Amino acid sequence: MPVPTETLAPRALLRDEVLTRLRDAIVDGTLAPDEQLRDTEIALWLGVSRTPVREAMLELGRAGLVRALPGRSTVVAPLDPAAIRDAQDVVAAMHRVAVATSVPLMTVAHLDRMRAANARFAQAQSEGDSDAALAADEEFHAVALDVCGNAAVRAVIAQYEPVLHRAERLRFASTEGRDSVARHDRLIALCAAGDAEGAASVAEQTWRSLTVSSPESPSEETP
Repeated sequence: MPVPTETLAPRALLRDEVLTRLRDAIVDGTLAPDEQLRDTEIALWLGVSRTPVREAMLELGRAGLVRALPGRSTVVAPLDPAAIRDAQDVVAAMHRVAVATSVPLMTVAHLDRMRAANARFAQAQSEGDSDAALAADEEFHAVALDVCGNAAVRAVIAQYEPVLHRAERLRFASTEGRDSVARHDRLIALCAAGDAEGAASVAEQTWRSLTVSSPESPSEETP
């Protein structure tokens, strides 16, 4: 039969929805490290078939958030300092590209979005609210990603940044966020001045400054 001509409303693919739900549950600790993940249980929880669950598990495995045990089931991956450092290198490099590309295209409205997000970040830090701090931090860095319009950069960051968010959420320390607020302010100032190279360097260093050496020790910085 011919392809229908009517346009359907845009909708996220089911596997992407499942991936997002599982990834968020791992990042926020709903699904804890080493917890066993059974396809049937996850499918029942999300109200889907096992096929999108399996597809999502494969993607989460590539990102280092789950791991398959030989002859056994899939489990939530424990925090691995080496994997976190690998993700950090990739994410830092991608944010550098995003900022370098976006600075010449930024408007006053974009800078205002960054300032507002950083204000929310500072407020959440002062209140010790890790969920709100991470959400505001993501909003802050999303401005450059939106402006640069590089789909490949966005895809790589979407795959590996949750690894860093997970580590930061589990080891959040509200007293250590002031340096991050100052770095954000510096980044905004460089963007406003049109200094693409300087802003890109600060953006990269912001992500490389995150220290997550072991599950028992708190991180030293928040991006």
